[in-house]
Amino acid sequence: MKLNVAVQMDPIERINIRGDSTFALLLEAQKRGHALSYYTPDKISLRGEEVIAPVQALTVRDEVGDHCTLGEPKRQPLAGFDVVLLRQDPPFDLAYITSTHLLERIHPRTLVVNDPASVRNAPEKVFVMDFPQLMPPTLISRNLDEINAFRAEHGAVVMKPLHGHGGAAVFRVMPQDMNFGSLFDMFSVTFREPWVIQRFLPEVEHGDKRIILVDGEFAGAVNRVPAADDLRSNMVRGGAAKATDLTPREREICATLGPKLRERGLLFVGIDVIDGFLTEINVTSPTGIRAIARLGGPDVAAKIWDVIEKKRG
Repeated sequence: MKLNVAVQMDPIERINIRGDSTFALLLEAQKRGHALSYYTPDKISLRGEEVIAPVQALTVRDEVGDHCTLGEPKRQPLAGFDVVLLRQDPPFDLAYITSTHLLERIHPRTLVVNDPASVRNAPEKVFVMDFPQLMPPTLISRNLDEINAFRAEHGAVVMKPLHGHGGAAVFRVMPQDMNFGSLFDMFSVTFREPWVIQRFLPEVEHGDKRIILVDGEFAGAVNRVPAADDLRSNMVRGGAAKATDLTPREREICATLGPKLRERGLLFVGIDVIDGFLTEINVTSPTGIRAIARLGGPDVAAKIWDVIEKKRG
């Protein structure tokens, strides 16, 4: 079956194709003979009951510096596509939320991956709180008294913005940390939403494992080891990708999450696990596909398209 596929993503000419999971999905779709079209999230419109965008025919190549060719923009209803890949990167802000409302109007007649309503209702650092038995002790708050009580109980903590992404503004705060007052003031001015305060896991120095689940099933994993002078393991922040297997605890985490992800239509999900503790459930634009393949792991992009084709069959 040949599908007509549109991808909603950030400007494709700016991506780093060596590590971009969306690009891996596009390469696999093209390999299977699916027709590709592209538009950026700022171009989507709602006119009456019709969701439209000026889409461009897209051809991709796995060549750095010459990885895509785009056709002329053509105004089209998105309901005319078989599949829309919702692959824009965070920030998860009102613009992102609005795009999910618009795409919800065409789903599931047009299969949107991931389900836009579930993307909106399952923010990475909030949805994960549905599974406290799998997590390290975690507080979501901007209340100074609550944060101080949590720190007094758990000692060293990690503090990060609730809707942050890519490892930005992630801090370790030590007991009796003289920087905490200034950090609290900075977060108060910078972020209107609450923050995540989580017990620090020292084993992060050995890696923060990104595990990919496709339609609720384990599909591949990569261990991201932070640089010696950094807390953050994100590969965009200098983390090194290492091949890995799942521990029994990690398999238990996947088995617990799988049915909930399928129920929500979250087909492509990346979870983060440190030392056997679940820390995030990434549903907006998960990464890791190319790193897993480069290290000799499974072809996650192929698994994703197998599921999409089955759902559209």
